[in-house]
Amino acid sequence: MKKIIVITSVTLLLFGCAEMTTVLEEVSKTTNTGPAPLTNMEVIKGLKEALSVGTNNSTALTSKLDGFYKNPEIFIPFPPEAIKVKEKVEGLGLKPQVDKFVMTLNRSAETASKEAAPIFINAITSMSIADGFAILRGGDNAATSYLKEKTTGQLKIKFNPIVKEAISKVEVTKYWNPVINTYNKIPFIEKQNPNLENYITTKAMDGIFLMIEKEEKKIRKDPLARVSAILKRVFG
Repeated sequence: MKKIIVITSVTLLLFGCAEMTTVLEEVSKTTNTGPAPLTNMEVIKGLKEALSVGTNNSTALTSKLDGFYKNPEIFIPFPPEAIKVKEKVEGLGLKPQVDKFVMTLNRSAETASKEAAPIFINAITSMSIADGFAILRGGDNAATSYLKEKTTGQLKIKFNPIVKEAISKVEVTKYWNPVINTYNKIPFIEKQNPNLENYITTKAMDGIFLMIEKEEKKIRKDPLARVSAILKRVFG
């Protein structure tokens, strides 16, 4: 009788151990089905791709015909510091020339935008691991802010001659000179001569960065904007 009890107990014990092992294995499988933590390399790769997608999409939008001119968010108006010029010469019958001039400001920015994308490459490729995690944990525009910080100085230097050439191509001065010359001939007024190159350069960069920021927010919030596996992994 004792032998039967012992054999039965051992059998139950062994069966219980087997059952427990199976349960533990299943629990282990369940707990390991979630995504593994992001690696440093994945974070950097994902953020570089996000910036590349953002800059490429943004410069494609801003460099097309009417990319600035018909986009109210980045439209470049008559230089604010010369608004008196606009008001005076429009009163003298030069509104068509003023309108043409404003259009050429925007055309200059559109032309210059075609050269902008390559300028961002150095900042994107030189991103450090610390930069990457700061951007990932930052706000909706953290990547754009990083890009601004890293490229604004260089961008101004490189963008200025591009804008100067663009001004020549779209004949900004052809429409600007009659406007400003008419104004400056009016007696008893302070002469005006705003730096159009600096104005267009600044407004063009502002417009491009605004579009990049919008792209970044889309990638962070909209799953459909994550066009690759790494973007889905990092921002999902």
